Amino acid sequence: MANSYFKVGYVSDSALPDMTREDLQKLTHINVAFGHVREDEIVTGHLKQVEAIHAIKRERPELKVILSVGGWSAGGFSEAASTEEGRQRMAASAARVVRTLPFDGIDLDWEYPCYGEAEIASSPADKQNFTLLLAAIREALDTQGAADGRYYMLTIAAGADQYYVDGTEMDKAQQYLDYVQLMTYDMRGGFQVLTGHHSNLYAPTGDLFRISTDASVRLFVNAGVPKHKLVIGAAFYSRQWNGVPNRNQGLHQMAASTGGYGPSFTDLDAEYIDKNGFVRYWDNEACAPYLFNGSSFISYEDEQSIRCKCEYVMNEGLAGVMFWEYSCDRTHRLLDAIHQGLVK
Repeated sequence: MANSYFKVGYVSDSALPDMTREDLQKLTHINVAFGHVREDEIVTGHLKQVEAIHAIKRERPELKVILSVGGWSAGGFSEAASTEEGRQRMAASAARVVRTLPFDGIDLDWEYPCYGEAEIASSPADKQNFTLLLAAIREALDTQGAADGRYYMLTIAAGADQYYVDGTEMDKAQQYLDYVQLMTYDMRGGFQVLTGHHSNLYAPTGDLFRISTDASVRLFVNAGVPKHKLVIGAAFYSRQWNGVPNRNQGLHQMAASTGGYGPSFTDLDAEYIDKNGFVRYWDNEACAPYLFNGSSFISYEDEQSIRCKCEYVMNEGLAGVMFWEYSCDRTHRLLDAIHQGLVK
């Protein structure tokens, strides 16, 4: 690697064949989305692009390709974690995945321990069981790695706010993890009618919700996660509110809709940024851009905000930057901004 910072991309299974040689050179890790949990085991039979993973590993053997398990509304975690037998079954299946497929590790994207908002099973016992599950998977991966003469990684994607820290034992959990990826996006959106930044670095003046990337980092550090194990997230897609009052360029206004998923960066670049009535604004306090056309407000990420996040990673001694999701930027500019921003 050219430097010690991680540049991690979530790539949906269907997008794997579209990855360019140039982009593969700019990444240190790929999280393939998604494996699932069925009857206490990680399953991969639905993945259609396994040959593409083999091709990527041939092209860049040093690139770490990790299976991400879960995602929003993907269940099975609480049930598997609830018993010793279930944890051992899931751990054994994790070892089987790395033994039989070209993966360098497992990433758990349980959204979220102790919470059922995504319409999955949950229990207050998830808090302790999550730690026990990670310990079991770590042990199984280490045993498999010893047999294979190599090391397999274990990572998680974590919700960025207080609820996630409350629902986990991060001080204990982190010891089993290579790094923790903070999902510092969707920090505003589907649950709120108040417009705002969904992937901002800092909380700006006038923001009722004080969540930000910086606040999330401090939350997890205070919860016992070492800074050098924290990876912050960047968004290659937007959040959009409609029916927004034409005040303050639409920022911090009560909208007629919640902040549903907006256009990908590909579409923002082609149709929205300073086009078709949308004006780009920059929030210097938040280190985040936004668009407004008088009635629709769009929060998104661009090269400038990503540069700010990269500088933050280096200044704070964090592990790196990850993003969701590769196919949302056909311009390839955002990944390039991460690559350029994390080169010392």
